[in-house]
Amino acid sequence: MAADLAAACADVGADRSVRAVVLSAAGEKAFCVGADLKERNGFSDADLMRQRPVFRAAFGGVMDLPQPTVAAVFGFALGGGCEFALACDLIVAEETATFGLPEVTVGVVPGGGGTQTLVRRVGYARAADLILTGRKVPATEAYELGIVNRLVAPGTVRDEALALAATIARNSPVGTRAAKQALRLGSTLDLRAGLDVEDAAWRSVAFSGDRREGVAAFNEKRTPEWPGE
Repeated sequence: MAADLAAACADVGADRSVRAVVLSAAGEKAFCVGADLKERNGFSDADLMRQRPVFRAAFGGVMDLPQPTVAAVFGFALGGGCEFALACDLIVAEETATFGLPEVTVGVVPGGGGTQTLVRRVGYARAADLILTGRKVPATEAYELGIVNRLVAPGTVRDEALALAATIARNSPVGTRAAKQALRLGSTLDLRAGLDVEDAAWRSVAFSGDRREGVAAFNEKRTPEWPGE
């Protein structure tokens, strides 16, 4: 599954017609509960190390998507499942969902980017609380902590996530990709360096067909027809 997800992300990322991406689960029980610990109980050290680059490619594939990404979370999002959600730009969650990074309770650490993505989303103190205790939190608390962007009623998360993605997709694909890049790169830098990242993003779109179309459509009071270049 991890290999398939990495390959799918590579295909989607290269498709210029795709303007936003929703990551959800195929079933009805849970978003994702992470690694199968019963399976791993029989792993040799070599088995574990063989799996590692495949897992990193899957998480990296989601993080590296150039399009804005929305996670549609229901049920449990634990361990690697929580990290897949955190790898997305936005998280829409049902009110009955549960989040957690319980890796320290079984002797490991989050290995799908959780120690880095969570601290960037909620700050060091809150990330340390969740990661070092390994505790699970309901979606309502995850929303209050800043992990979740939008809470929705049970049974509606896919539709709500698709609606959010559609709102994003109506905007300039050139603009949204550049804005995402500036957000991602700038979040790891000090303000002055971040402003330079923003300036580079602005310069990359200032003379694009999308900018010309956006300004023209605004003045002509019509819906833009983005060239996407």
